[in-house]
Amino acid sequence: MDTTRNRLIRILQDHKTSYISGQNLSEQLGISRAAVWKHMKALEADGYEIDAVPRKGYQVRRSPDKLSKNTLNWQLDTEWIGRKIIFEEELDSTQILAKSLADQGAVHGTVVIADQQTSGKGTKGRSWHSPAGTGIWMSLIIRPEFGPREAAQLTLAAAVAITRVFRQNDIDAAIKWPNDIYLGGKKLAGILTEMQAEQDYIQHIVLGIGININQTVSEIDPDIRKKATSLRIETDKEWKRQELIHLIWKEFEDVYSLYINKGFLDIRDEWMQYALRLGHRVKAATPSAVFEAVFRGIGEDGELILENDDGSTQRLYSAELKWKEE
Repeated sequence: MDTTRNRLIRILQDHKTSYISGQNLSEQLGISRAAVWKHMKALEADGYEIDAVPRKGYQVRRSPDKLSKNTLNWQLDTEWIGRKIIFEEELDSTQILAKSLADQGAVHGTVVIADQQTSGKGTKGRSWHSPAGTGIWMSLIIRPEFGPREAAQLTLAAAVAITRVFRQNDIDAAIKWPNDIYLGGKKLAGILTEMQAEQDYIQHIVLGIGININQTVSEIDPDIRKKATSLRIETDKEWKRQELIHLIWKEFEDVYSLYINKGFLDIRDEWMQYALRLGHRVKAATPSAVFEAVFRGIGEDGELILENDDGSTQRLYSAELKWKEE
């Protein structure tokens, strides 16, 4: 929904280097000057630094680093992702709320995002430690134009989009099949895809994304400290979460458009460029066996391709990879 606050934010963005009068804002927004002033005070309470100069008007000097619905709308440059944002300071799980909203008809591109999760969801029923102020915890509602068979490919596409953003920022992240993102040999981000579908029709997909951004070593859960990391730990600097979120949304739109218009093959090729331990010996665990093989990449459906010791190839749609030394 295009709220007055969102429209105000976009107008202020267009005047980042100049002042705009209260009267001008009043006319564009169709509200009183007193209402404009109240909106400005609400933005200041959210951390915006606003100059208000008599006879000149208003100008935003600085937007805050904190996450909020207002800051997520600031400088938003997407076509459909995030045009509807549900932000909460604290949720049990963005995935749980997003699934509920999707069942109620939430539109394509709706994002549920929290500063903190108390019961974050990972893959295979695992929990995801999601402390306040440190990471990106969000779920994206998608109403796709393809069938259930292709849903797994969307998870791989999301991993490509996120890894693109990291690589563009000189972060040498890599993807562990199918959708975990690693940095410095440890897990940095995870993607969880949950689907509501009929036999040949997807009602919705909820794509959950968790990324460790600004945790210090002491803020990583001790139980996973040997396996998990954050951008701050690996790069020795703090990152603006809002900027990374916008970049991820933008790249995902690009990858999604590529997928819809050209299919999976180009995305598969890019996924292979980012693949972790491609050509290396790995351990694969399936419900029926644990064995070693050489990781040769992914197939046209996104399935895992392994080469056995006898040179034969097997393709797996469900398995957990581990490194030989683990």
